[in-house]
Amino acid sequence: TMPSIFSYQSAEVDWCESNFVRSAVIAEYYNTDGTSLFSFLLFTPLNFLVLEAFSELQVNHGTFVSLLLAGLFSMYFHMTLSYVGQLLDELSILWTLAVAYSFWYPQCYFPKCIKTRRHFFWLTGITTVISTLMSFVKPTLNAYALNCIAFHLLYLTWRELKKCNDKRVHRMAAVMVMWWALAITSWISDRWLCWLWQAINFPYFHSFWHVLIAMSLLYCCPLVIYFDVSYEMPSFKPKLEYWPSDSWPVVVPYVTLEEPHKQC
Repeated sequence: TMPSIFSYQSAEVDWCESNFVRSAVIAEYYNTDGTSLFSFLLFTPLNFLVLEAFSELQVNHGTFVSLLLAGLFSMYFHMTLSYVGQLLDELSILWTLAVAYSFWYPQCYFPKCIKTRRHFFWLTGITTVISTLMSFVKPTLNAYALNCIAFHLLYLTWRELKKCNDKRVHRMAAVMVMWWALAITSWISDRWLCWLWQAINFPYFHSFWHVLIAMSLLYCCPLVIYFDVSYEMPSFKPKLEYWPSDSWPVVVPYVTLEEPHKQC
């Protein structure tokens, strides 16, 4: 008989961490715990904190709600390793990216056939529906496809940095890329070198991925908001700040808005 799509370990993907070692109900204890702590309990509230200084603009809260759901679905997937959990985990990331692209993608990069933000919403929506349906064809490829989107985001960041002379922006982008590089290295290591990590009894690199990609996104979101203000609110000058202080080794970056002085 076919296993239920809600059954434990019915997913097509199983990460390197051994299953049910520390708990009888949690398949991958550290992957579940790492997701819950950083993607759910820590990351999303900190991003809402980032938005506190950004109330002058109609902020896309949908992206942060989507991130919260992505954290919850990822917890469910790693706890059960179920087929439904796998798809919810991957599709929630796809939908989060779709929402972020819809609201924050700079209009100067729209395809020539797209003239308005509303038309771009439709393009993004249709693309997301097609991608969602395709994700059921070969679920084992979904994670690779989602990770490839990061290269387009890095390309857009590079394009924006070429037009920006603010050293703080360049430094934040460098930190974001550093965390992303460490995250994707951990993800690939867990996927391709599992035999090595199991041989030395250290199969925890996917849990590192959760922590590191959350750190990268913590810097990515204010950076995206900074560029968005430059396009959508040209009368204001965005400025990157760090909470609680620039001198702290671990900080939360956020955006403030400075209205330029009017010349007489």
